Amino acid sequence: MTHNPVRPWRNIERRKSRQIMVGNVPVGGDAPISVQTMTNTPTTDVAATVAQVQRAAEAGADIVRISVPDEASARALKEIVPESPVPIVADIHFHYRRGIEAAAAGAACLRINPGNIGSPDRVREVIAAARDHGCSIRIGVNAGSLEKHLLEKYGEPCPEAMVESGLDHIRILEDNDFRDYKISVKASDVFLAAAAYQGIADATDAPIHLGITEAGGLTSGTIKSAIGLGNLLWMGIGDTIRVSLSADPVEEVKVGYEILKGLGLRHRGVNIISCPSCARQGFDVIKTVEALEKRLEHIKTPMSLSIIGCVVNGPGEALMTDVGFTGGGAGHGMVYLAGKASHKMSNEKMIDHIVEEVEKKAAELDAAPKAAE
Repeated sequence: MTHNPVRPWRNIERRKSRQIMVGNVPVGGDAPISVQTMTNTPTTDVAATVAQVQRAAEAGADIVRISVPDEASARALKEIVPESPVPIVADIHFHYRRGIEAAAAGAACLRINPGNIGSPDRVREVIAAARDHGCSIRIGVNAGSLEKHLLEKYGEPCPEAMVESGLDHIRILEDNDFRDYKISVKASDVFLAAAAYQGIADATDAPIHLGITEAGGLTSGTIKSAIGLGNLLWMGIGDTIRVSLSADPVEEVKVGYEILKGLGLRHRGVNIISCPSCARQGFDVIKTVEALEKRLEHIKTPMSLSIIGCVVNGPGEALMTDVGFTGGGAGHGMVYLAGKASHKMSNEKMIDHIVEEVEKKAAELDAAPKAAE
């Protein structure tokens, strides 16, 4: 009941890509679509950066990217990497030597931007460092920093220019017998990004890192990312994602999982199904959901919870969830367990009671595989 039943019209056939490793996380092939975020603390502030990495990992981040803008940051990376519970990607711009230093510092992957990393010779030096230290590489094409000759050729950033940029740098990596790479072709414009990603997906079997770059704040950025990434994922394109928000990195992780959960591509934590509420509601749905979202953040087990204000849709939704509560009358509602009406509960005690029921169900689900063994 925690997962949607298989339906022909619900299946997403993922694009076939080869698999690489980012540290101990597989990306591409049949691996789960991984969720990434990026720190926004000064990298040289080791304590603050490690704390942010750990919070992101606790929220579910599989991989975390850290900017390495200068030599001091590369030195700090040596201290950060051993403290990180997840693989670290070093974000490199302008200074190819930072890529070499980051590889030596223990980064699991180097993100390089073809438009500003330098000449092919410098890229080759970064490739050599990646090979020597067991790093993978992400080719990060961005509409805002395309190479000058491509802008002159095409007149403006366009899907064709972005794909050509990516393929040019794939060629450099492959000419140097380096295949441990993935690629992104990001833009802040949803249409441009989607078209570029479709083009690169057709042109290579490399794993694809999805993102709508500089998407905006929490609300607007979430919407743009859901539209852009959601449509590409629906088409089967994408092996790892990063939602770019002007917000706490933890929020990026949460939104990334919600996009994947909405498409049935990945499940983590409690999926709350709730109504927008209306005059028929038997309790304050909005405040209840806000409280439950906070109280249930610690649950990592995939499961479903329905919180519906009245009996119009409440019983029907509860049939399809692990735990449910439907508003009734006289200050009480009905608790549903495993899709069946179980018992009444007062609105006053309902939140604490639902948390208990969800925790109990999560413990049962966690124990089930062990019992089977």
